[in-house]
Amino acid sequence: MNYKVAVIDIGTYSTRLLISAVHIKDTLEETLNSIEDIFSVGRITALGRRLKETGYLQEEAVKEVLSTIKEYVLICQQYEVERILGFATQACREAKNGEEFLQQVKELGVDVRLISGEEEANLSFLATAYGVKPDREFVVIDQGGGSTEFVLGDKEKTYKMKDYKSFPFGIVNLTEGFIKSDPPKKKEIQGMKQFLTKNFEKIKHFKEADDFIGLGGTITTLAALENNIFPYSSAKVHGKTLSKQAVKKWLNKLSSMTLEERKSIPIIEDKRAEAIISGIVIFDTALDYFKKDKITVSDWGLRHGAVIKNVMERFNV
Repeated sequence: MNYKVAVIDIGTYSTRLLISAVHIKDTLEETLNSIEDIFSVGRITALGRRLKETGYLQEEAVKEVLSTIKEYVLICQQYEVERILGFATQACREAKNGEEFLQQVKELGVDVRLISGEEEANLSFLATAYGVKPDREFVVIDQGGGSTEFVLGDKEKTYKMKDYKSFPFGIVNLTEGFIKSDPPKKKEIQGMKQFLTKNFEKIKHFKEADDFIGLGGTITTLAALENNIFPYSSAKVHGKTLSKQAVKKWLNKLSSMTLEERKSIPIIEDKRAEAIISGIVIFDTALDYFKKDKITVSDWGLRHGAVIKNVMERFNV
């Protein structure tokens, strides 16, 4: 039996759709290996704009996200998907009107759930384990718009999530909180690094892991920049390795530019240019703090993890 499942990831910074075809086989492993991505799209919608300042999702942002989801639902209907799963994250966890917004999403025909930081970390872990297939102890850094998850995993007989930490900061609130100048001043970036370093003390035992793997739009954009991949290709980016020197090079280069100069680079989406510096600072600071000289880039994220989890549930795992 084959079926199609759609996942909509309603993030603080972007709203993404993945439609996958699942071919049910005799075993879970064979079925997981059969998963085929048949449609993928993402749009920067900045649902979390001004959330820290006001405590609420802004009306303009809500309208933009709902309009995007309406389009995604139409696409899902064209592909005749069996079920549309929706996952809302940090912005909806924080916002006083988050439940009201989710009700509007449900009315569009999306089976949406607000997930915890732990659930978000678990989906990132599943995506990394089965997407990158690391064979040693590893750390996943899933950098989002409003939260950043660090997950410690290992492969014994099967992949196991050993520990995690969900930090309530991402590229939206870090940019709003630290970057006031255009281009950013060195002291603003330094202040952000100090803030991140202090937080990383809570997971200092993650240093022992062998491999670090990065998820999210910032790290995939960096891989595209470093390898001159344009137009963007998931297949060409997924699994690429970035050295610490490459991350620092792009941080120095892009942070010396104005917003308009960053927007003029074709590989960087216009809206991502606004917050990409904060994203790079997260990875740069993490590589320094955990003393790692490289990071593997994964184009698989929460959406892929949700498809994998959906398959596992069908096998009662």
